[in-house]
Amino acid sequence: MSKPKGSKKSSVKKLSIITLVFTLLIFIWYIAADRLTPSTDQASVKGLILPVAPMVSGYVKKVNVALHTRVNKGDTLFVIDRKPYEIAVAVAESNLEKVMQSLDAGVSSIKSATARLNKARVNLERNKKNWERTQRVISQNEGALSERDRERSEASYLNAIEEVKSSEANLEKQVAALGPTDESNPDIEAVLNQLEKAQWDLAHTAIVAPSDGYIESFNVELGYFAGAGRPLATLISNNTLWVQANLKENNISNIEIGNDVDVIFDIEPGKIFKAKIKSISYGVNTGRTNAGGLPNVTSSQGWLRDPQRFPVIIELEDKTIEKKLRQGSQAEVVVYTGDNWFLNFLARARITMISKLSYVR
Repeated sequence: MSKPKGSKKSSVKKLSIITLVFTLLIFIWYIAADRLTPSTDQASVKGLILPVAPMVSGYVKKVNVALHTRVNKGDTLFVIDRKPYEIAVAVAESNLEKVMQSLDAGVSSIKSATARLNKARVNLERNKKNWERTQRVISQNEGALSERDRERSEASYLNAIEEVKSSEANLEKQVAALGPTDESNPDIEAVLNQLEKAQWDLAHTAIVAPSDGYIESFNVELGYFAGAGRPLATLISNNTLWVQANLKENNISNIEIGNDVDVIFDIEPGKIFKAKIKSISYGVNTGRTNAGGLPNVTSSQGWLRDPQRFPVIIELEDKTIEKKLRQGSQAEVVVYTGDNWFLNFLARARITMISKLSYVR
């Protein structure tokens, strides 16, 4: 026995209303979540990338690393042929002794003071580059480095300056002890400069790691001629890693520094890692202005214009995962901007489900 037509129409009408209400609720949830619990899969792991370049030219006589080798700060990576630079030091020392033979003064003390000054200047140069690199990273990614890292880099730079000043004062004292024929004498000044340059060159035949990390872009063999200033390899530093999430402009309207964040990584499927908002970018490269090193963020173009995206720097609370992460590792994040338990519950359930699905994607 068939149902009356009126009953069928009523059922269809109820189903349509239920579907419409459900769709409306989903739409409202999407709008609210987009601002109160924003999420994105446009996130990746970032860090410092340092070119490893020699300060002097010469043939590579020793290679202590290979592609993907893990190194510690100060490890000797390559050694340039020292022989020409040792000869230059010996020649400079010989010239110095010739000039000083008639001066009843301690040549050894001057050489020692010059060596200490050269070492101090080498140390200053390295710390200066680290400080400039730190400033450049901070200017390009505000908040990418911690205050402690910045202060440590600045303190090392200032201490190196004082060390150079002290070494210079000591050298001046030793030269002044010679009497009237001090460093104002053109011959003495010339040989001292020659010796200092020769010692400086010799010290830079050993190319050391500027930071802990891993060797990439490596293609050097014994006998390779290394040119001064030309990178031999790339060092990916693992001292400082952070997650950069490119969030839409309407996502960041409610985000504040210190907001809780859940992060998932493809390298650790099924796991959710706690994090905090560290900083939010104030500008990106739009391609129409003088970029000045601003981040370059691409936006997909569809039927509706996609809002501009801005990099948001996220700091992981669990540091153990950093040992597994690689620069460029993909991530997905969700930010909790308030205490809305219902939206927070839905956002947490969603990212939990996505973390499980990362086993198969």
